Amino acid sequence: MAALARSVLVTGSNRGIGLELVRQLAASPQPPEHIFATCRDPDGPRGKALRELSAQHPSIRLVQLDTVDLPSIRRAVQVVESCLEGQGLNLLINNAGIGSHATLQSVDSQEMLAAFATNVVGPLQVAKEFLPLLEKAAKGAQKTGLSCSRAAIVNVSSKVGSIGLCLGVLEAPMYPYRASKAAQNMVTRCLAAELRDKGILCTAIHPGWVKTDMGTEQAPMTVERSVQGILAVLGSLSQETSGTFLDWEGNSLPW
Repeated sequence: MAALARSVLVTGSNRGIGLELVRQLAASPQPPEHIFATCRDPDGPRGKALRELSAQHPSIRLVQLDTVDLPSIRRAVQVVESCLEGQGLNLLINNAGIGSHATLQSVDSQEMLAAFATNVVGPLQVAKEFLPLLEKAAKGAQKTGLSCSRAAIVNVSSKVGSIGLCLGVLEAPMYPYRASKAAQNMVTRCLAAELRDKGILCTAIHPGWVKTDMGTEQAPMTVERSVQGILAVLGSLSQETSGTFLDWEGNSLPW
């Protein structure tokens, strides 16, 4: 089986789905040549699992990146560009995000703004700053059409951000989280429309309700199973699926 992409960058990779994405990519039969595992503090206590994983796989490069801090993003771009040595970045996975279970009674403006900063503005800024490297990968690819092996932005979203499904998913109001994920989905649609002619695929993916710090132990699915599904879906993405909202099994979700 061919590698998903020559180079992959994952944000929020020190725990949960991000950490498991890095783990499964590195352990795959044909791993990417470069796996850029980014998080806010790779040298701190929360980066311990990621550091241990990177020690086992030479393809993993730890990069400091805080998605709500523009200078941090730009420093990360410089690090990644130097490692790629003239090659472009094939696949950017915007995974970093924060949750919120705020109700109508408890929500305040600061919690709403914090969710939008991390879940909407962050992924958009990361995509914007890494765009030159994605464009370089798209131009240098020995293939046509759209795919993760050429150049792609994948935004990890959530079905609770689906306006079409809202009345059927009533576990919790989660005003900041739901609204920010709906906005992130619009960002994905806009990116897909704008970057299509540049050869860059853009898709939103719902990983399922997963046992992570954010998903809690009440979630029915393991992070291993979710990521196995996500990577299978990423390998199947094409011109026809750019700008779509899919779940970890490849099913289309309503916006």
